[in-house]
Amino acid sequence: MTVMEQRGAYRPAPPPAWQPRTDPAPLLPDAEPYRVLGTPAAAEADPELLRTLYAQLVRGRRYNTQATALTKQGRLAVYPSSTGQEACEVAAALVLGERDWLFPSYRDTLAAVVRGVDPVAALTLLRGDWHTGYDPHEHRVAPLCTPLATQLPHAVGLAHAARLKGDDVVALAMVGDGGTSEGDFHEALNFAAVWQAPVVFLVQNNGFAISVPLAKQTAAPSLAHKAVGYGMPGRLVDGNDAAAVHEVLGDAVRHARGGGGPTLVEAVTYRVDAHTNADDATRYRGDAEIEAWRAHDPILLLERELTGRGLLDEAGVRAARQDAEDFAAALRERMNQDPALDPMDLFTHVYAEPTAQLGEQREQLRAELEAEAESEGARR
Repeated sequence: MTVMEQRGAYRPAPPPAWQPRTDPAPLLPDAEPYRVLGTPAAAEADPELLRTLYAQLVRGRRYNTQATALTKQGRLAVYPSSTGQEACEVAAALVLGERDWLFPSYRDTLAAVVRGVDPVAALTLLRGDWHTGYDPHEHRVAPLCTPLATQLPHAVGLAHAARLKGDDVVALAMVGDGGTSEGDFHEALNFAAVWQAPVVFLVQNNGFAISVPLAKQTAAPSLAHKAVGYGMPGRLVDGNDAAAVHEVLGDAVRHARGGGGPTLVEAVTYRVDAHTNADDATRYRGDAEIEAWRAHDPILLLERELTGRGLLDEAGVRAARQDAEDFAAALRERMNQDPALDPMDLFTHVYAEPTAQLGEQREQLRAELEAEAESEGARR
């Protein structure tokens, strides 16, 4: 006879697992991406914010084209362009407070730059010089993350720890649609919802995970719908509408800061350039598709709104473009300077306290470099 079979044994009633813990209806995203530009809602947008977004978009586009050119000149090893996605990049950086944290992916160098990171430092990883070229604590920007979606659990951990300490901090984690197919994405969302961590997840759905279209990754109605499975709100927004992205992300940040927990935002956008300079995008998409998205360019949409409302004239457009050119020229000049690299820096910042094995490797490299220098000196 088992304990449960004994007379008078405690028999707890199982919980009604089939019932939802919360009403799913408020968590579901809208049927169509939320828009501001070209709608009556645009009249309520702050004109100064719209002008700031525009200036940053123009500068961001020029940053992308300049960085792409640097790969062709051998000054960058690789560059994942965010051309066409600048509205997501700019809005993500601008909605955060000074104490908040940004967790970017490898495609999000523009967001890091708008957040305040030096543009050359932001490109250092892609140059192959350092694992990250900047101090993450200075501007509260985590290192650019090349493994897909591994930055998401990091964002949740930081946000959860900040809440436990009583710090007023929100983490905004950026990821592409391809990253949503990784286990890290699901683990991060589950932990964030269970802990009610102050995190905002921004999925930039740009249509392709390298060459794999979204339809071959998921059968969900939208990526934003995945939020309800974890118990958090899902928002669907037009990722080329800078005002809409800023508004939706701003709402999500305030929701998280107020103790409401995480939000999953899917921004529907398009990657105009190839995955990286090493990718041949003509293998999996045609020019007609790209041109159709160019008509929905984030700069074009915002410029049309601003000029139509008399908030931007030709002089303002020229000023924004000139600022972008000056920015690109300064970046180009600095990137054309050969960096002074020390191979021994390979061992810097790996651990707070270097391990014995790392110390052995460091001394081995030091000996090899010294021997090489002596041999070079003897040949002279």
